[in-house]
Amino acid sequence: MRREHPVRTLCRLLEVSASGYYAWRRREPSARRMHDTDLKRRIAAVHRRSRGNYGAPRIVAELRAAGTPISKRRCARLMREMRLRGRKRQQRRPRTTDSSHGKTVSANLLAERPQPTGPDEVWVSDITYIKTREGWCYLAVIMDLWSRMIVGWAVALTLHAGLAIAALYRALACRKPRPGLMHHSDRGSQYADGDYQNILAEHHIARSMSRAGNCYDNAAAESFFSTFKTESGIEESIPPDHRDVELASFDYIETFYNRTRRHSSLGYLSPVAFENQRFEHDTKTA
Repeated sequence: MRREHPVRTLCRLLEVSASGYYAWRRREPSARRMHDTDLKRRIAAVHRRSRGNYGAPRIVAELRAAGTPISKRRCARLMREMRLRGRKRQQRRPRTTDSSHGKTVSANLLAERPQPTGPDEVWVSDITYIKTREGWCYLAVIMDLWSRMIVGWAVALTLHAGLAIAALYRALACRKPRPGLMHHSDRGSQYADGDYQNILAEHHIARSMSRAGNCYDNAAAESFFSTFKTESGIEESIPPDHRDVELASFDYIETFYNRTRRHSSLGYLSPVAFENQRFEHDTKTA
């Protein structure tokens, strides 16, 4: 606008003095504005490290952990100014498992048990479908309910019991749980399979299954799949084949979710940080 009209004409129309305008131009940025600029740089860096997933609450937790005090309100305002936002979960219809396979199912022991207070007390497991350009493939996971750590996972082209068994063996090798662990799943045929049940028995793991047709009994695992599909972008990109799904699963679970992603249910710590915090506390009090 200054190129089209003289500054003095514009100042007269806006009823401000020309000297005041030039003084404003020469004025140094305020301390708050400079602080906002620095915060924007830090916020953008955290948002980038989170792969574009974090909204204001998790970014605030990350900044505070790094020694940068900031309120959620201020962070949200600065994110709006930068047009940054976290990824929102898509509303998904909970799927129910077909339990009409005729195999033996277990009672729902999880419903009667208090919340776990340490690692390897309760594992929950589930399987989800992922679309690729060559067709469907499947991801099975096992989660430690206490820390939300994914302790075992596997990808396969079929829904046979071997997929669930591969995830279970991975979890057993990773954690080496003591007797007393409870394993909870839905009533799917993969988890009712005789070989799967025998492995649980060999390791003295108690078996628990959701009530028929009630996916909310296994809500933690269902929630993970929703988070995984939203934050990894795997549904938007549609991987070429199951090998790409396996690579994407490794990248998200092992390098981001377990080690970095902050959980509101864990006081905005990652699963690894949450477990390490408990280990450090136990070591100090021993």
